[in-house]
Amino acid sequence: MTRVRFAPSPTGSLHVGNALSAVANRAFGDWLLLRIDDTDPARNVPGGEEELLGDLEWLGLAWDEGPVRQSERRARHIEAAEGLGERFDGITLLREDGTPTYHLASVVDDVDFGITHVLRGNDHRPNEALHRRLFEALGAQPPEFVHHGLILGEDGKKLAKRAPGATVGSLREAGIPAEAVRRYLEELGIPKHDVHYDLPRIRRLAIEAIGALPDDELAARVGAPRELVPALRGARDLNEAREYAQAILEPPPAVATESPETLERFRELLEAGGDPHELVRELKAVGGNLRALRLALTGAERGPELWAVIAALPREEALRRVDAALR
Repeated sequence: MTRVRFAPSPTGSLHVGNALSAVANRAFGDWLLLRIDDTDPARNVPGGEEELLGDLEWLGLAWDEGPVRQSERRARHIEAAEGLGERFDGITLLREDGTPTYHLASVVDDVDFGITHVLRGNDHRPNEALHRRLFEALGAQPPEFVHHGLILGEDGKKLAKRAPGATVGSLREAGIPAEAVRRYLEELGIPKHDVHYDLPRIRRLAIEAIGALPDDELAARVGAPRELVPALRGARDLNEAREYAQAILEPPPAVATESPETLERFRELLEAGGDPHELVRELKAVGGNLRALRLALTGAERGPELWAVIAALPREEALRRVDAALR
């Protein structure tokens, strides 16, 4: 059995590079340990663990054991250090206050949980030789080490956490569906070399994900009635879908129309019971001002397909909005 671990520090929302490690470990391993590397109090952020756990759950990532907090295993780490001393190969294992450093805690935990493969970013590659020696000094067989490429920003350096879309939390706030983020990370797989962050790709995947969501699921995520779903399908993200829903559900402020003849013709067609698709085609055929109709119905110049807006609005409400614009 392949036993792997994902071991983030509780520093807040997951960087997409860390999320890549999480997804890669889940795909690679038969058994996954979630370990919280919180041995350095200076790096820990209040609420940071809850935030990263929320990110993992949002991405749909399940683990088999954990979360195990290194801070709760301090006695075990100190016990393991007794046979090695406070320093090993010139590296500090125990700080002056007696707390274990990252190197000691990480290797001891990997030994105790039977980790067979350590899969992590290339920035950890310099630690491999030391960790191998620590495993051997503890009388354990070193695991296989697999290092993957990092996600880089436009400047060619490791993607900064403050860059647009660089954290899972920022992608969620931007309305990107979890399925799109997960699929992007799965497409990267275990990259041998560094890769440039492709936020436009994630945005394209977001459109596909929204299009693929079942009607009930899309309505629930947007917080809109199910009958509005056809009007939400063309949204680029869930935030835009919410804006579409709001434009349909909330009557726009009445603005005098510049094309009363279009609204009058729309009124006639709607009262005659015309199909929304056919209705829009008919208005186009006679050179109708569809922009004026959209403004009358939603108060916005752009938004979902016009036929979908007409289909989503109760007939009486659509007529009321058109009459308000005509007045």
